Parts: sequence; structure tokens; C-alpha cells
Amino acid sequence: MLAFCINAQESLMLTKGLSTAEEPDLWAHTPDGRIALWIDIGEPAPDRIKKATRIAQSVKVYSFNSKSNVWWMQEQAKFTPLSAAIFQFSWPNIQALAKLVQRTMDISVTITEESAYVATESGECEVGWVVLKD
Repeated sequence: MLAFCINAQESLMLTKGLSTAEEPDLWAHTPDGRIALWIDIGEPAPDRIKKATRIAQSVKVYSFNSKSNVWWMQEQAKFTPLSAAIFQFSWPNIQALAKLVQRTMDISVTITEESAYVATESGECEVGWVVLKD
């Protein structure tokens, strides 16, 4: 949800996700059908992102879990030559946000610089992120 809000644009869409390995989690297409933006959520393999950089105009990765630092330390050198932007959400902030999630809910997201302020009827929190690679 946060990656969608941060990159909001008219053509941004959710994909089939895990059931289709050839697609990202989110993407946007140009009017002529090319992939303008490829977004992966989690800790993808460098080879996957390398392939994405060949077929998409822009590639972004949003890492978010408790093992994100380990993943980045192990894979950073492989991502360095790739034309992809990589971001890391704060894990404690993601956990706080998860506690606000309900089956149906109204949500308001305000994005500034490198944080998102999220307000719901059950509470509010701020989720920050750092740029690991731009």
C-alpha cells in the first residue's frame, strides 16, 4: 500500500503478484504498452532486478522486513551496477502500521520527503524509509 501511495500515478496497477513470477508487485505502463515503472516489494534477487531494468524504464524496490538489513549487506554489491532505486521502510514503523489494518477501512496517507503519515479510524502512525540506492 505504501509503495503504491508513494508512486501514485494514473497508470499504476497491482499485478497478479506471487502467482506470476514474471511480473512485479506493482507496475505502470506507457500508452503504447511498454513498462514505465516496475516495483518489487520485499527482498528480490539481484538477477530479477537486472532483468527488470532491461524491460522497464524505471525500477524500484521497497524492502521492509526484519531481515532487510542482512539482505542488503549480502546483496548490495550486486545491486550497485543496476539502474534501480532501492528503499528500506523502517521495520518498527511497518509493524505499527500493520496493527492499524482492518478488513475494511478508510485511510489517509500524507507523504513528505522520506516518510508517510498514515491515519485510519483505528489510529495513526508515521512510516519512514531510507534510500539504500538511488
